[in-house]
Amino acid sequence: MKAKIHPTYYPDATVTCASCGKTWKTGSTKKEIRLDICSNCHPFFTGEAQRILDIEGQVDRFYKKLSARQAYVEQQQAKEELKGSPDRPIADLGLPTRATDALAKAGIENVGQFLEKLSAGNEAVLAIQGFGQASLTAAKKKLRSLGYELPEAAA
Repeated sequence: MKAKIHPTYYPDATVTCASCGKTWKTGSTKKEIRLDICSNCHPFFTGEAQRILDIEGQVDRFYKKLSARQAYVEQQQAKEELKGSPDRPIADLGLPTRATDALAKAGIENVGQFLEKLSAGNEAVLAIQGFGQASLTAAKKKLRSLGYELPEAAA
């Protein structure tokens, strides 16, 4: 082995963190060591890494998706509760705008009122200005698909 090729070893070398100022002693070939960041202030060791993820918005995006899903489920439940309800708005039938406006002018705002008018017969509904045979047929078809029982006079 060659003599005098090994560096000097300092058993009490001082390590100093430039970020937080913490110092400690260790063994090294340098008498003084300066670090940019240490285990005392590094985000991985302090738990700040979790906060950094939150800053990127991953957690917020997840909660936003979760709340959107919850809103969708509540909306579907509300639709299910309205199924077969006489209080369901006429607009939910998806009739043409002209037919919906004609029913609104006649004072028919919900399915229950429309079914009452329909129980008097098709002629009573067709007497509404602006509401024709095509709209009547479409309304009956939609009511049946939604599970409503049509009156005997209208069937």
